[in-house]
Amino acid sequence: MGDFRPGPPQLRPGRALAHTTGASGSGSPHRSDGRPPQTPRGARRSDPDGRLGTTPPVPGRPTSFLGFPGLSLAGLLGLVALPALLFALVTWQVVAHGPLLRLDSRLSGALVHPDRFSELLSDLGNAQVAVPVLVIVIGYAAMRGRATGTDRWWLPPAAAAVLMALVPAVVVPVKEWTARPGTPVVPPAAGYFPSGHTATAAIAYGGAALLLLPWLRSRAARRTVVTLCAALVLAVSYGLVRRGYHWPLDVAASWCLCTVLLTALWPVVSRSTRRRSSGTPSSRTGPS
Repeated sequence: MGDFRPGPPQLRPGRALAHTTGASGSGSPHRSDGRPPQTPRGARRSDPDGRLGTTPPVPGRPTSFLGFPGLSLAGLLGLVALPALLFALVTWQVVAHGPLLRLDSRLSGALVHPDRFSELLSDLGNAQVAVPVLVIVIGYAAMRGRATGTDRWWLPPAAAAVLMALVPAVVVPVKEWTARPGTPVVPPAAGYFPSGHTATAAIAYGGAALLLLPWLRSRAARRTVVTLCAALVLAVSYGLVRRGYHWPLDVAASWCLCTVLLTALWPVVSRSTRRRSSGTPSSRTGPS
């Protein structure tokens, strides 16, 4: 009771103060013993989006959506919506025999020149050629994922296999519904829209490229795989039109359809890659 005195509490020398007016300005946190504050406002590191936050960063807007760096939900929806809209537009023109078909016919007449080379290029879209490539890559991705202990290592290979199985399930009904006749070069028949060979090549080679990308460390290797995939799909497309097996709009419609399907596959592959990366010992322990 001897220490009790009426009035406000008195400051004692040598004690740390929480917030007083100091050298850094009014209200700036500092310690009376001269040491730097434990959580200075000016020393806060920015979060991944560049805004000031605490350490670890406070939750904010995500820097990516489902593995697309810098791509928001609206951007992803746009990436899917545009080719889907183009596919619907082209399909409507085919069913309604719209003016776009006349332009398609003139373009086909200028491009068709059957030869052996174009036929060989179109054969790259055969299921006997393209599907085994995807099967080999599916096996490789599953083996690598299981060997490295990736969480749900089976999900990307299974998704690619399901996507390949969806191609005939989607293309065949549209062919029967539109019943578009072929070019003058092929025997009279119906059911050429959209191009099944183009869709098979795009999903097989494109799906294989997406499965390989997470396992390629160098940027040059990833760029080579993507370039090779695009070259194969374009080669098949050119061969089909040049040989006269398909109208140009048949091929373009398959491009739009497969863009939507492959866009749905990439988040599955990307999310699996992030889980694998976050589970490595180096990411859990931090820098040494």
